[in-house]
Parts: sequence; structure tokens; C-alpha cells
Amino acid sequence: MSFELIQKPTFLNQLLAIPPEYMQQILGKIQLLADDPSPRGNLKKKLHGYKGKIYRLRSGDFRIIYTYGDGWVALLGVDARKDIYDKKNQLIAEPTSLDLSQLPNLEELLSPAPTPQILSPPTQKKTENLLPTQIDESLLKQLRIPADYHPDLLRCRTLNDLTTIDVPEIVRERVFDCITAPDFDQVLRQPSLITQDPHDLLRYKEGDLLGFLLKLNPEQEKYVTWASNAQGPTLLKGGPGTGKSTVAIYRTRELIQKLRDDGIEQPQLLFTTYTNALVTFSQQLLTQLLGKDTRRVSVQTADSLMRSFVARYQRIPAIAKAPQIAKLMATARQQTIQSLEGSLLQRKAQQIILERLHPNYLRDEIECIIEGRTLTTLEEYLETPRNGRRVRLNQTQRRAIWQLREQFNQQLKQSNLITWAQLRNQALDLLQEIPDPPQFDGVIIDEAQDLPPNTIRFLLQTCQHPNCLFLTADANQSIYGSGFRWSDIHSDLQFVGRTGILRTNHRTTREIDEAAHQYLQSGQLDPDSLTERQYIHAGPNPAVRAVTNAVAQINLLSQFCQTAAREFRLGLGACAILTPSETVGKQMAKSLDEFGLPATFMSSKQLDITRRGIKVITLKSAKGLEFPIVAIAGFLTKPFPPMPKGMTEEAQDEYLMQERRSLFVGMTRAMRALLVIVPAKKPGPLLQDFDPTLWNLGGLPQ
Repeated sequence: MSFELIQKPTFLNQLLAIPPEYMQQILGKIQLLADDPSPRGNLKKKLHGYKGKIYRLRSGDFRIIYTYGDGWVALLGVDARKDIYDKKNQLIAEPTSLDLSQLPNLEELLSPAPTPQILSPPTQKKTENLLPTQIDESLLKQLRIPADYHPDLLRCRTLNDLTTIDVPEIVRERVFDCITAPDFDQVLRQPSLITQDPHDLLRYKEGDLLGFLLKLNPEQEKYVTWASNAQGPTLLKGGPGTGKSTVAIYRTRELIQKLRDDGIEQPQLLFTTYTNALVTFSQQLLTQLLGKDTRRVSVQTADSLMRSFVARYQRIPAIAKAPQIAKLMATARQQTIQSLEGSLLQRKAQQIILERLHPNYLRDEIECIIEGRTLTTLEEYLETPRNGRRVRLNQTQRRAIWQLREQFNQQLKQSNLITWAQLRNQALDLLQEIPDPPQFDGVIIDEAQDLPPNTIRFLLQTCQHPNCLFLTADANQSIYGSGFRWSDIHSDLQFVGRTGILRTNHRTTREIDEAAHQYLQSGQLDPDSLTERQYIHAGPNPAVRAVTNAVAQINLLSQFCQTAAREFRLGLGACAILTPSETVGKQMAKSLDEFGLPATFMSSKQLDITRRGIKVITLKSAKGLEFPIVAIAGFLTKPFPPMPKGMTEEAQDEYLMQERRSLFVGMTRAMRALLVIVPAKKPGPLLQDFDPTLWNLGGLPQ
């Protein structure tokens, strides 16, 4: 029996440090593992002291660290370390060369402390943890570290030097793996990469092969090909961090191959998602996976696609901006009230609902329910369910809102403006009218929960082969107010028998994910998400801390980012600070920069996850992204959420539910450490009542 070979990033990093003359011997030993990895004598022995089943294979002066399971072998590391035995003559794990226990940890950092009033960099006691292996020019060349980073790396003498130096994370990780003894229990949790042939490892070391494909776990792998031969589209659901987007990326490659097998030599696919940030990120991943076949895939937002499609056939008026919509909505409401018809009682009831509901709520009702669900007549609106909307509306009240919609549309037309909601319906109508509409051979829709039904219908009709339409979604991440339950979409797209659910969280620790789901509770949309979740990672409880002023906030953020980065052997580039708005985010980045920490605010379109330093982005731009260390802050200057005046109690409840989900999405961007900073006074309804059994609350009142 031949075992499948996979490897972890730490193994590849350490492989680069192996002298070339020993590579053939090591490759021979790896082939031996592929034939039979089971322990045997002194050659292959179990390493005691780890939680996982970890083994070492000797190869002359070197050792290969590995584990294995049913039909596979995972290569964890390769180095020249000597065997260490205990008194029972058992081969034991070597302790890490860096004594992390002597460094400040997150628990100490987040314990209550006096609030500073002067903004100045904290004076921290420097812990002299000398690096166990001296970094030299020869090592850096072996590790293929770009020469630009050599001067700074050569100056590193301590752990603090290496964690704070301004180099890309991939560079820092590579150096760490080769000068310290890794914790192989942690290495086990790293992504698995596929080794097609042991000699590919030699090609990688020599620089001919740039990287390896990510291996999906069995749960994810199942859905790459699942239902691909069915008659209709497929929906894959799952919570944050379950790998929905990763499966979508691999499904793209699978669809290209399937279409070629069906005789379509040059298939054209569409990969679409909601935000520009996710488009950029998805494009990068597809390029890595598909290589030259990337040209077979168009990656763009649905709105961008629909706008360009309509523009081919007709002139598009200017898209109305929020202030313009607010002004026109106010005028339309006034005119509607003046022109109400029916009995005195009916007119009064209609006037009351138009005056009681906030303009933003009325706008959402028109855009999400009427336009989003492609309702073209009053009768359709009177009969449609309004799942996801808290304010109940009877038929008399709905008639008033329909009349408001007609007045609003008239105001838009007179101003030569159009809304995105109207443009989407125009695109859908046009697609159904033209004789030979443009079509893709396959369509992949990532994060579909944020798309209104009319957009999903449009994308469905651009897909020439219904069984090549693939959607991923999580209703509880919806932060743009589409307002439908998945039962609505199931009925419309007929997903019967083709709905899969991912349950294992690969991104976030159990502690962060469970705390975030506890926080979400009242914002829950999808009953499927209440099912049992599974986890790969564990870590410290997420923390909530209250501050009284901006000085205290910046001090705490500075300490948190630096301490967490050091504890997890990362640089500041692994840190993200999520803020409620662009204005707050820009000021936050400026303050951190002045404080001595490199930080950059990034909008959705400007997102660059490879940029050095702390990333500061808005909560809603963070959707679909992930960062090892996350702080959510910036709630001191304005109430959060900003509650529009004049909202009814039911409308407030619905608004708060949407904003709670927005915060939940932000929390679940964190992979290893999470801090939420709230105002000490008047934190608002969404920034309190954290469960003390799941959150580290420090000195906060419970």
C-alpha cells in the first residue's frame, strides 16, 4: 500500500535549510514513509510529550518528524536535532528553545490597570530572550529570503527583535521555524499541502516549484464534487471559518474540468461575491490554484456585472447616492401623505405608518422587499411574506408604502437618477428580453446571503448549465439587510436535495467562536446554524475592556497588538483593528502611527492584506477576511449603533439585529486572539451583556 504524502508549511520552511548534499538521502527516507510509516525499531519511533501521535524517522544526522493516519502521511518537520530520551528510555519532545513563559502574556496584559491620561509609548521591561541560533547571511540565502530584508534580520538578537522587525509574515515564520524548535502539536493544526511526488520537494528546495496545493479535509473535499452531476444548482452553507470560500475556489477548478470533459474546450466561468475586498482576495487565490486557467474565470461583484451588462444596451442614469435618496424620499413621503385615498380612517392609518416608520426603514422596505424580490404589482406585494422584517404591516399600511414607492420612483425619474435596486431589476428584465443573452458556462456565487433575490435570479439566468451554478452562504453573516430566509431561496431556486452544510470551524478557536455565537443569539436567522459546531483550534477566551478616553484606547490597542503578536510568534502585520466607520478608522490608524506602531487604514477597494503593519478597516469591509489577531474598537466618539431618530420599537429591534450580526462577523474574523474595546460610560445596547463564562471581562461589571 502506498500512503498519500502531505506536508505542513513548517516542514517546507525547514527543508530549505537542509544542505543540498543530504537531499537525496532525505527524499529516499520520505519514500520509505510513503511505503510504510508505522514505527519500527530505532529507525521510526514515537515522540513522547505531545498530545498528538507524532513520530520521528532518522536520516543520518537529520530527523524527519511526521504523523500518519488512514492512507496518508503528514510531514511536520526536518532538522538536525539530536534525540533526547527520558529515564524510561522513551524518545521525548525537545522543549522549545525560547522560554515564552517568561514573557508578558495576554492574560496579564488584559488584567485591570489604571487608565493613562497622557498619550505616550508604554515603557515595557525588555525581556532578553536571546535567539537560540544566530541568524547569518548563509542561512538567509538558504531560506530564499529576499536580500532587502537581510540587514534587519541580521541585527536580530532576541525574540523581541524578531517579532517586532518590519518584514512580511512569511519571512518571519520561515526564520522562526529554522532557528527554534517548533511545537509540533501546533504544527499539526497548520494547513495541509499535497505532495504529488516526493521529487517535487527537491524542485521546491531548488526554486523550480513555487508552492503546493492546499489539501481540503474530507468534509470540505466532499462538496468540491458533490451534486455536480445533478440537474440543478447547489447551495453550500456553513458558519464563519468552515471553509465555504475555499470549497468555492476548488469547485471552480472542478467545474472547468467537468465542462472540458463534456466537450467545452474553452469554458468561461463567473466567480462573484459581494464586496470589492472579497473580489480582490478571491482573484489572488484563484490565480494560485488555476495558473493559466485563471483566464477562464471572470471575478467581479454582481453589481459590477449587472451595471456593465445594462450599459451595453442602454444609457444608465447616475446612481443615486445616500444623501440624494434621503432628500427624494422625504419629498415623496410628503407628497404621498397629501395624495392618500380611501376613507378617513384608512387615510389616517396610512399617514400614521408613513410618519412613524423612519425613512431608512421605508427605503429598506422598498429596496429589499419590493425591488429585491421583483414585485411588480400591488397585489404581489400584498401577498408576499416579509421574512426578516420585524415591523408587521397590514394590507392598508402596505398600500401606503406601495404608493410611496411610486412617488419615490417618480422623483428619481425627474432627477434623472436610479437606485442600485432598480438597476438590478433592469438588468434582470433586459436579460429576459434580449434574444441571445450573454451566458457563462458556470457560475460560482460566494457569500450569497448578502445578495438580494433578484441578483441571484440574474446570476442563475447567466448560467448556461444549471448544474454548474454553485452558491455558498451563511444567513447569520448577512449584514446588508437582504431580509430573506433560506426557505425563500430554496423555493425559488429549487435546491431540494442539493444543500450541504459545513460544520467544522478551521479559522477561529473554539473559545472565540462560542463567545461570538453567544453574543449573536438574538440576531440568529438560520436554524441550521444552531446545530453542533466542531473546532480544530483552542486558545484564550476573547476579552472585553472598557476605556474612558481615546488615550487609554490607543495605549490598550498598542499593548494588545504587540503582546499578542509576540505570544503567537507573529509580526504586527498579523493584527487588524476593526472600526464602525471610515472616519473612525482613519483617525485610529493616524493615532497608532503617531504612537510608534505602523498602521494603515484600508477601504474595501484599497485592501492589501500583504501590506506591512497593522491593518485598520471597517467592520463591514472585513467580511470574508481573517486575521490572527483582531481588536474591535472605535466606539468612543459616537453612540453605536447610530440610532436614527423617529424609529418605531419594532424597527429599532430589526436595525439592532442587523448591527449585532455585523459585530458578530467582525468577531469571527479573529483566528487566535480577540479584544473588544467598549466605552466605560453609556456603551449602548450592543456593547454590553457579554457572558462572563465565555468572555474575559477583567474588571467590567457583570
